[in-house]
Amino acid sequence: MKRIVCAALAGVVLAAAACGDKDKGGDQKAPPPQSGTAEAAQPAGGADLQYNQEADLTPQQIEQGRFAQDWTKVVKLDTTGSGAPVRNPEKWEQITAQAVNTGAMVLPLSGQVSGPSVLRVQILLDRALFSPGEMDGHYGKNTAKAVFFFQQSHNLPATARVDSATFQALARAAGSPNDLVPQRRLTADDVKGPFIEIPENVQAQAKLPCSCYNSLTEKLGETYHISPELLKMLNPGVNLDGLQAGQTINVPLVRDANASGAQVSQIVVSGEGSYVQAQDASGKILYHFPSTLGATYDPSPSGEFKVTNIEQNPVWHYQPQLIATASDTAHEAMVPGGPNNRVGAVWMALSAPHYGIHGTNKPETIGYATSSGCVRLTNWDAQFLSHHISRGVPVHFRDIQGRAGGQSFGDEGMTGSNRPGGAAPTASGARVDSAASAASGETKGGSHGTPASGARGNGRGTSNGPGNSRGTSGSRDTTKTR
Repeated sequence: MKRIVCAALAGVVLAAAACGDKDKGGDQKAPPPQSGTAEAAQPAGGADLQYNQEADLTPQQIEQGRFAQDWTKVVKLDTTGSGAPVRNPEKWEQITAQAVNTGAMVLPLSGQVSGPSVLRVQILLDRALFSPGEMDGHYGKNTAKAVFFFQQSHNLPATARVDSATFQALARAAGSPNDLVPQRRLTADDVKGPFIEIPENVQAQAKLPCSCYNSLTEKLGETYHISPELLKMLNPGVNLDGLQAGQTINVPLVRDANASGAQVSQIVVSGEGSYVQAQDASGKILYHFPSTLGATYDPSPSGEFKVTNIEQNPVWHYQPQLIATASDTAHEAMVPGGPNNRVGAVWMALSAPHYGIHGTNKPETIGYATSSGCVRLTNWDAQFLSHHISRGVPVHFRDIQGRAGGQSFGDEGMTGSNRPGGAAPTASGARVDSAASAASGETKGGSHGTPASGARGNGRGTSNGPGNSRGTSGSRDTTKTR
């Protein structure tokens, strides 16, 4: 498979036709192409096309990213009484619905541990609106960050370790549910497609009715914020792709997508901390999400901005003239909206030209990879945030890697660039994913792909066993993307 790389495209603008149905949980429908467009606000060709291309991240690199401690540089951990690490006897392979619902809670939790207790904490965090990202049963840095900020906002010692006081507070904040992995009877909407094999060729993508999920397993995973591997573990012997309306499966009791909260007064984006937080006027954290942001050589913006537009299921305007590695014979294309296009399920444009907050088609990489400047969240976190903010909300970027000495971006445009070659952006637009191989005929594999044979699969299977690095048997597409 040829690598996916990044390019600067343009800002989201309204399409001529009205927006289609919003992409929400189990009620997701095939998004119509006219929902919104990630295209040029000015004539195409003026956007920044300077970027670097890197090799695909290996499963081992993602695993290393899971346990990286870089985020601790921008916080102050409370290490009082931390003592020696406590051995956790649980294993990832022991995760079952019964173990999560009725098993003993092993405390404290921190470090490189996995198992039912970890999944229990991840579900509570999700419900308490401190997202761990994609729930996978592993206590990685996304979970640790969520625990830290939950503790901080609830006046608990901010250790990033789950002790008994933290666990009890989490349970209360999550509504003290009886079962964290209940049985869910599927509706017709829950299992509804279409499910489409996404080709790598952009021109072929433009001919699709939607950038839809490639399988029911993938759709259920995103609906319930869980990795397909772990969803299979909770449902042994069940063919998830073959499920029909009326059948039941075990799923995490995730947060209410329509949960109301206090008014969001500002959004804070931490570059080195790799997180996004919605806060009230006093600075209290209302919602926390792990995120992927720019690297030192292709950084996110630094400074104060505002949200200028919010689009659900935006169409992606592919413009090869903005992409250095695109084929000379490639031509523009309009890729229909949906969870598997390069903008993900939602786009929140910022007043900094070329930048925005958006979803992803690779939720397992969030928090562990880098982007080319934009702020990427899981689709479900991006959607949740988009439904709880409005245009004009301030966005503050902090501790951005690669930004120094006045290289910041104001509301009216960019005032500096440290990209290789010194190319300066010249037109407004959105930073979204793009494809290096516009002429390639390969089908999408890896994180959300299906086998070239066209068989519907879960897309994110493992080759090293469920408790290891969660790598794919094929080519897991974890390249740096916007």
